[in-house]
Amino acid sequence: MVKMTLIARVTDGLPLAEGLDDGRDLPDSDMYKQQVKALFKNLSRGHNEASRMSVETGPYIFHYIIEGRVCYLTMCDRSYPKKLAFQYLEDLKNEFERVNGPNIETAARPYAFIKFDTFIQKTKKLYQDTRTQRNIGKLNDELYEVHQIMTRNVQEVLGVGEKLNQVSEMSSRLTSESRVYADKAKDLNRQALIRKWAPVAIVLGVVFILFWVKNKLW
Repeated sequence: MVKMTLIARVTDGLPLAEGLDDGRDLPDSDMYKQQVKALFKNLSRGHNEASRMSVETGPYIFHYIIEGRVCYLTMCDRSYPKKLAFQYLEDLKNEFERVNGPNIETAARPYAFIKFDTFIQKTKKLYQDTRTQRNIGKLNDELYEVHQIMTRNVQEVLGVGEKLNQVSEMSSRLTSESRVYADKAKDLNRQALIRKWAPVAIVLGVVFILFWVKNKLW
């Protein structure tokens, strides 16, 4: 059964639409929504390995597809057919692109397309019962295959993102420290040159002054 549906822009993780009734009766729904936000955040940072993926989380599983820099994600029971979950997302994608396509990139506020919930709820009802003739036909559709879609654990996916962030932060910190050390090295070299040549410059200056005074007197 489909439990939750969210749509977000991949470039910055901005949520565009969601199923308004999703997760209300779901235990720990806030925790799963936080995981979804973390997934979107990772995707916005370029930490996505595939345009289609399934991510296991507790008794549920996230399925998502990325098309046109938009991520369409749903959370289902683990027992819910993977094939139906991805066909459900494909239906959402096709309609969302048709209705909102030209305005996706310019959307500036979260849930700018919240009215799309009407289509989400209508489509979700069509996919809830896996035993209907319609859904049995979709399950038997040999032209739509999902066997090659990767399945991973949510902690593994989010952990990879965190590790990449740590590496990036460490790299930035090392670069910054290197610049500081380089500046200090330049200052030390400058001071060493001054200490080395300052006495010579003073002696030459004194000699020049004495020579000038001598010429003036004579």
